[in-house]
Amino acid sequence: MPSIRLLVVLLWVACGAGPIVAQPIDTLKRIADTGTINLGHRESSVPFSYYDNKRQVVGYSQEIMLKVVDALKTELRLPALTIKLVPITSQNRMALVQNGSVDIECGSTTHNTERARQVSFSVSIFKIGTRLMTARDSGIQDFPDLLGRRVVVTAATTSERLLRLYNESVGRKLSIAVAKDHGESFALLEAGKVDAFMVDDALLYGERSKSTNPERWIVVGTPMSSEVYGCMMRRTDQSLKRIVDMELTRLMRSGEALRIYSKWFQQPIPPRGLNMDWPPSQGLLDLFRDPNDQPMD
Repeated sequence: MPSIRLLVVLLWVACGAGPIVAQPIDTLKRIADTGTINLGHRESSVPFSYYDNKRQVVGYSQEIMLKVVDALKTELRLPALTIKLVPITSQNRMALVQNGSVDIECGSTTHNTERARQVSFSVSIFKIGTRLMTARDSGIQDFPDLLGRRVVVTAATTSERLLRLYNESVGRKLSIAVAKDHGESFALLEAGKVDAFMVDDALLYGERSKSTNPERWIVVGTPMSSEVYGCMMRRTDQSLKRIVDMELTRLMRSGEALRIYSKWFQQPIPPRGLNMDWPPSQGLLDLFRDPNDQPMD
């Protein structure tokens, strides 16, 4: 005798019904109807998206995202737009974008081909290289010096994947620790529990700027990869992406993005008022001259 579940399926097919398909979220319509936008932010990705000493979200990416919000208000003819800030991590950021909890995530997310299959990326907002931070007296100058040493990476980052591949290639001679966010990774380095911290160079300089003794730490190593950051949206949100890309392109070509860069990378920043003193790379200047949304792998 067929099961009840089988009978239900047979009846469904007999009635000519197709599979139940979730309806895509019309983000622009929902923003216009509710007057609210959900922005995903990082908690400790200095100087891109992080909390200052007043628990306010600040940073290069956050400031750029607020410019995008202003452009959306103009495009949708909204007198005001309520911003709901949603904290995200490396582990949950894509899931929160996909399930509708976050409309735009703009922090320090690498745009690569694998991720582009799951979410949509804006025009790139930054270009980096993956390197190492270590104590000035550690004797570590490049990745080969890590053999037999302890290295920390932040969970679910491209650096974790790259370091694990590298470890396999050298016969698993590295001891790899994984932390939940960049702040925790750097805390392990400061406490002497690891010898080096691998992540994007801009983030390393950001963590260094928060240190009680910045001069103790140096950023070293030939970049293991070059990557670009973009703002994430749902793959179905092409209308939203069009507006986001138009505003980002305007910021870059007008010189405004470079001024925002200077504010966060070449001037004192919260919470300690330290200056990263890091001029824009030629790769970033090229990106600002010719904005594009192409991934880098």
